[in-house]
Amino acid sequence: MVIVLKKDISDSDKNSLKDFLAQKNFKLNEVSGEEETILAAVGKMHMDPVELETKPGVSRVIPISKPYKQASREFKRENTIVEIPNCRGQVIRVGGQRVVAIAGPCAVESREQIFEVAGAVASSGASMLRGRAYKPRSSPYAYQGMGEEGLKLLREAGDKFGLPVVTEIVSGELIPLMSDYVDVFQIGSRNMQDFDLLKKVGATGKPVILKRGYTATLEEFLMSAEYLLASGTENVILCERGIRTFEHSTRNTLDLSAIPVLRRLTHLPIIVDPSHALGQRDLVPPMGLAAIASGADGIMVDVHSAPEKALAGGAASILPAQFDKMMHDIEALAPVMGKAVAHIREEKHEKVVCAYSGNRGAYAEQAISRYFDSHDVTPLSVDSFGEIFQSVLDGRADYGMVPIENSLAGSVYQNYDNFMRFEDVTIVGAVTLNIRHALLGVKGAVISDVKTVYSHPQGFSQCKKFLDAHKEWVHIDSLSTATAAQFAAAKKDKSVAAIASTVNASIYGLDILQEDIENDPSNFTRFVVIQSVTAADGKSKEINIKPNMASFILKTRNEPGALYRTLGIFDKYKINLTRLESRPLEGQPWNYWFYADAELNNVEGDVKGYVAGMTEEMKSIVEDVRVLGIYPENRH
Repeated sequence: MVIVLKKDISDSDKNSLKDFLAQKNFKLNEVSGEEETILAAVGKMHMDPVELETKPGVSRVIPISKPYKQASREFKRENTIVEIPNCRGQVIRVGGQRVVAIAGPCAVESREQIFEVAGAVASSGASMLRGRAYKPRSSPYAYQGMGEEGLKLLREAGDKFGLPVVTEIVSGELIPLMSDYVDVFQIGSRNMQDFDLLKKVGATGKPVILKRGYTATLEEFLMSAEYLLASGTENVILCERGIRTFEHSTRNTLDLSAIPVLRRLTHLPIIVDPSHALGQRDLVPPMGLAAIASGADGIMVDVHSAPEKALAGGAASILPAQFDKMMHDIEALAPVMGKAVAHIREEKHEKVVCAYSGNRGAYAEQAISRYFDSHDVTPLSVDSFGEIFQSVLDGRADYGMVPIENSLAGSVYQNYDNFMRFEDVTIVGAVTLNIRHALLGVKGAVISDVKTVYSHPQGFSQCKKFLDAHKEWVHIDSLSTATAAQFAAAKKDKSVAAIASTVNASIYGLDILQEDIENDPSNFTRFVVIQSVTAADGKSKEINIKPNMASFILKTRNEPGALYRTLGIFDKYKINLTRLESRPLEGQPWNYWFYADAELNNVEGDVKGYVAGMTEEMKSIVEDVRVLGIYPENRH
């Protein structure tokens, strides 16, 4: 059962309640949420719940009807986030705002093989390394794995590339040996109901990936997770890997419907293994993408540099190039799902400060938590776009999050001008955020109560279709959507509402009256991450991926054909321009400079050197050119 505590409960009343429940042989777990604290009590109910509800400090008692108690959504309303540290001081979080990719060979075969694959998947966006050291097979003559030597190679490769190690455990007797090498234990589908193994692995307290058995119902799946939770670990990740059906065109049928169903039933994070579900290399990437679209927190795939020579799982193993393409596609999809792909840092670094314009809950603040890990960054709210640039230059902030364009409203010209004004900043990264608006009101309000709505002017324009159905409402502009939400909360008036992100509802204690009220779901804002030139080393430390974008400021000569000749340089170097904006030169009427974004996907080898060669040639035909940054970005 779940016992919801009153906000003002005293320590003595809480301790007294815990002692009472312990005497009744309940196992207790205290869970502190954003709005309330609960005691989760697991055990046999031999009392009337009313007896508990009358105890001092108890708000209400919620019996858990499911046979799986600790795994149920009734036990814990907030999603569990499993934290897995790596050797670089970074924590990989499964179940939050990040999409996690776990990749590696089906089985460790040699030092050369595991290091080659680990390096490839790390550079493409994997955040954990998988591979079996012990490989139980249907045939006693098939490859059985390298044993402890395989574990040593996994650990060595994982540490070299900053990837926590995931491997399957097949026997409780192996726990003492494997514990020193492994960050995450995996329970295979064949062992999903090996309850003795589940209890022993759960008692280690290590994170566990539990694979669904190919004949298991979702309730049976969650009951196995319950064994792990009841035995001591709080960090269980569910993995859907296909079920057996009448269909024989694939190894199993990948049950993607399980993801939203499980999301309703349990608080545990959910990942998908399309490799073992499908068994066919070319089917893995599209189903990996489909898994993320279905709401999975991550994927686990087999990758092999020479799958035709693999000693195990070759048919289902994708090539590193296929994994790289799939991760690019997932990077593009993640913002639509309100997430971002987790990447391994190149080196250790301390918590950073990132400046943004607006109040707490602003879309820019959300962009910060998408680009950085929210646990590794302190957002700094400032009053204007110009102050973002200034705070980066004067050292108040390590980075700045700057909106540059919106897919519906167009360019943020003020920030193009800021790049011209502030010459000592550089772009080190970019992130795209799906802008989803909601109508927020005070607690207990309904849409029919609303008479006045606050929002940023762009918020109003982006929700015009919804607002046209309520023409009687008065619209009042705010400095930002977060400011509008803050003002609506302060009014404490059911007739006052705000158009803002749903994030603001929990921040300012508002109710969500209606979600997704924007005109077009394809509403994205592109932010760039800036750093001072003196602090930057030309690459982002937050994501270990190859730069694929460059941004420039150009000032052409005032003569016929000047822009034409400048654009010809981009053509000569086979660089695709994705944006070109003209801005007036201050104090020089009818003279302009240009802001340009260019894709570098076709550039091989030294990207910086290639861009430097292009700009050097460009200097002979323009008055001025400045490279604002060469950085990684995921373009739609």
